[in-house]
Amino acid sequence: MASITIRNLEDGLKSRLRVQAAVHGRSMEDEARDILRSALSRQAPSAANLAETIHARFAALGGADLPIAPREPMPEPPAFD
Repeated sequence: MASITIRNLEDGLKSRLRVQAAVHGRSMEDEARDILRSALSRQAPSAANLAETIHARFAALGGADLPIAPREPMPEPPAFD
């Protein structure tokens, strides 16, 4: 089994971990292991592409029917004689 050291942990966070461990009746190390295990066992959400994300955000607002501009013939290219 591997071990890690966590440096620069805020005092308030360490106190909250100690209290939560006491509430659950285990050591701080055991509590931290459980927190990491449960956080990392969650299924990562699948990444949607940008178009799907934008559509999901604005779909509830409805759409807009915009008129399509008529096409015109392309102008003749310039002559470089």
